[in-house]
Amino acid sequence: MSAASADGAGPATGAVPRRRLPVRIRPARPAALAAGLVLALILLAAIWPGLFTGRPPNAVDPPAALQGPGAAHLFGTDELGRDEFSRVVHGTRVSLGVGLGATALALALGSAAGVVAATAGRVVDEAVMRVCDILLSFPGLLLALLVVAVLGPGTADATVAIGVSMAPGFAKLVRSQALVIRRSDYVRAAVTFGRRRSEIHLRHVAPNALAPLLVLATVTVGGAIVAGSSLSFLGLGPQPPSPDWGSMLADGQNYLAVSWAVAVFPGLAVTATVVSSTVVGAYLRRRFEGRGAGDGF
Repeated sequence: MSAASADGAGPATGAVPRRRLPVRIRPARPAALAAGLVLALILLAAIWPGLFTGRPPNAVDPPAALQGPGAAHLFGTDELGRDEFSRVVHGTRVSLGVGLGATALALALGSAAGVVAATAGRVVDEAVMRVCDILLSFPGLLLALLVVAVLGPGTADATVAIGVSMAPGFAKLVRSQALVIRRSDYVRAAVTFGRRRSEIHLRHVAPNALAPLLVLATVTVGGAIVAGSSLSFLGLGPQPPSPDWGSMLADGQNYLAVSWAVAVFPGLAVTATVVSSTVVGAYLRRRFEGRGAGDGF
């Protein structure tokens, strides 16, 4: 008998010692949590701007024009004396509306095209994918500019233009996911039991393709907001006097030498939204891919 078994402190000789499985404690994810909090505040500002400011966004006060940040005006004022903080807060609804609307449109158009390509036969698949390749060969902003040139400037037209320019990416993702799911055993079993094609799509294909679509949509929102702000910067997005981050940047660039804040804070709003949505999208991608949620973000 070994010394360990003699004093009762260990197993007998020849016994297989038990090994404790390592317990993995996931570390905190401050970047993802902070990004989620920023997005929650931005969404709250878009839904309820009066919670953050009681000033109207278009109240003109010429004597107070181009004042710097201070107690009276947290972000300063623009060239017409309008409160910059109020305009940034109220501009959240416009800018976020364009980003979310364009992403929803891209998701709908791309999903429909991807499902058709994956299920309608080889000829249709080739035709749809070649059209997507042609559209993807253009830079997204250039394609959006072409669509706006046809539709005209405005909030709705800019949303449609950005959504159309981003739809091919969703179409390719949906097609690839649908092809993988169609070859799975549970879909083959459903076909064997005589399930209708529409029922298979709704019960099996769509739910299993939803996770990567949500990840792509989360990341796409940031890009759509940048594209919308770019169109507004060029005067092709929401029209004055509607507060919009892109148009505020365009108006403020002429007064940077007099008041730096007039363009900095709208730019920070765009940056915070894009970075936060990208971080949250990266976190969701790691979760859906099965990697540790604490890895990276």
